[in-house]
Amino acid sequence: MTAPASTTSTAYKTRFGSLKHFEKGHVEPIDDDVRHYAFSNCFEIASISKPYEKVVFGQNQIYVLETLRAEGTSPWFTCAHDEFALVMDGDVEVHLVQLDASQAVADTEKNGAVLVKGEPQGKKMGWMKLSRGHQGLLPKNTAYQFRTAGEPGVIVLQSCKGDLSVEKWADICQSH
Repeated sequence: MTAPASTTSTAYKTRFGSLKHFEKGHVEPIDDDVRHYAFSNCFEIASISKPYEKVVFGQNQIYVLETLRAEGTSPWFTCAHDEFALVMDGDVEVHLVQLDASQAVADTEKNGAVLVKGEPQGKKMGWMKLSRGHQGLLPKNTAYQFRTAGEPGVIVLQSCKGDLSVEKWADICQSH
């Protein structure tokens, strides 16, 4: 049996970016159809960010995507809701501690991550080692800390906009 003939002769090439090799963010038209436009600049944002600065690069109402430059050890963060970390470049360890009630976020409706005051108190839950394309759940009321030992990496964090979210739209968006 032979495969049916392809209806398209266009060949697409997938290119993966990294912190060391990326193109400056821009709108890339594909087949000149607005439904196929793509825009990605998380690597560019990480290249100009401070370690673990939570730079918003996508927003839908209260929900945001934040880019973090993973370099060294982060402070301990916690959140009143679940968050997801997607590693785009590098190797990142995520250490988790189930917080005692005294350090959990008191306002259960608070959006976004906050810093844990002092060392996290509670039961150690373990850690995850995430590499390019791996996603980890950061459960609510859990302290989490990112650690990298080698080259800096890039994390995309799916969260809600909060006190630690940094907006740099004029610096990161295409202006023409």
